[in-house]
Amino acid sequence: MILVGLAAVLAVIIASLPASIVARFLPPAVRAEDFSGSIWHGSAGKIGVAAYDAGALEWRLHPAALLGMQVSADVHWVRVGFVVDAAVKIDRLGLTARDVKGGGPIEDLRDFGVAPGWRGTAGINFSELKSDWVKPLAAVGDIQVSNLASAQIGQGADLGGYDLRLAEGAIGADGSVTAQLTDTGGPLDAKAAIRLSTTEHTGMLSGTLKERPDAPAALLSDLEGVVQLRGRDPQGRIPVDLEFTW
Repeated sequence: MILVGLAAVLAVIIASLPASIVARFLPPAVRAEDFSGSIWHGSAGKIGVAAYDAGALEWRLHPAALLGMQVSADVHWVRVGFVVDAAVKIDRLGLTARDVKGGGPIEDLRDFGVAPGWRGTAGINFSELKSDWVKPLAAVGDIQVSNLASAQIGQGADLGGYDLRLAEGAIGADGSVTAQLTDTGGPLDAKAAIRLSTTEHTGMLSGTLKERPDAPAALLSDLEGVVQLRGRDPQGRIPVDLEFTW
């Protein structure tokens, strides 16, 4: 009974700790400000990673996980109009996120690698994301983008929607990522595979494109330039191989 009483007192003390105490445990490259609430259910209104604005975060911890030397929490992340919810577990082996769902305008993710001039709406749905802090270990789910457009392609015409899917086994032993890209409707019939190297920060997109009958004239003009370089296969599709760094 004494031990139970001491545990209850300790729980009350910890529960009364302010949310700002989380700042003491953040990596050097991460900063957090504008705290509210407690360590159990709190929020940080301003988060920065290196020199970039990483939005705001709200969390709700699950105390029972601490008995197993783990941190388990439901998190709600917001970056302007982009919102993501997930159940996160952190232990000595790394980080696991489940039921990762959300989305918003891709323009709000420019600080995270979205090139200027691109616009559209993205939806995220992953059953699992896992990392050992050095490289990804698992990723199962997809990212869907609708009303995608770029000022540099087809004079800003709507390029339609696309689905980037990571299936079981998409992450290799070395942390490399393989994903399948397909269109979900629009002026382009697209099918491609994307392979990313997390150690060399390089990627390769390999696939084919084919215009649909309702493709706008400006987009057809841009595609004609690609045809002049690559030609078409017997099915009339245009081969595409794009190597990039990230």
